[in-house]
Amino acid sequence: MSPSCSPQKPASVTASQAANPECAAQTWLTLVESIRNGERSGMEELYRVFSRGVRFFLCRQLGPQDLDDKVHDTFVIVVQAIRNGELREPERLMGFIRTIVRRQVAAEIDRAVQSRREQAELDKTASVSDQRESPEEAAIVKQHEEVAGAVLRSISERDREILTRFYLMEQTQEEICQEMNLSETQFRLLKSRAKARFGELGRKKLARRKFL
Repeated sequence: MSPSCSPQKPASVTASQAANPECAAQTWLTLVESIRNGERSGMEELYRVFSRGVRFFLCRQLGPQDLDDKVHDTFVIVVQAIRNGELREPERLMGFIRTIVRRQVAAEIDRAVQSRREQAELDKTASVSDQRESPEEAAIVKQHEEVAGAVLRSISERDREILTRFYLMEQTQEEICQEMNLSETQFRLLKSRAKARFGELGRKKLARRKFL
């Protein structure tokens, strides 16, 4: 007997369902529809499915450094692509995810190569200079600190608490989950969203200041 597939909600995907093409297709259809509707359960289920193989693939290709952030950032890109209608065939969800992940890996490798090339050029032309900050450098640092503080005050209280605890107070994921009564998946989703929002607002504020 074939495993049952429920179209009503994005139920957890089992091994038997994934092995059955017809059942898997219905599961992905339901899951994609849930994400497009902004349902939290769909987001959490996608992250559970998503993080298994993607985490291993990113670690193997790019190494363990900042692995959580890379997984979260890629997850956000996948969700945004789904919501923007870029996934035209929901039953091909896993292939769609693999394509995006490979693009992210390629882009990350390209950035790393470019960074090493630029660093090599700097090493060739570097000369001994005064290591103290110039007035211009100090002004830039101060400006960035002011922008960061303003952005942090402008985001939601929950997002601010997540970022402050994790990046400023350097609390562990376990400590934050316990003190804020969050599951591991909820923490990762909230941190990823807060980080993306913080970056977006920060870029906008800096861009506005350049034109003042």
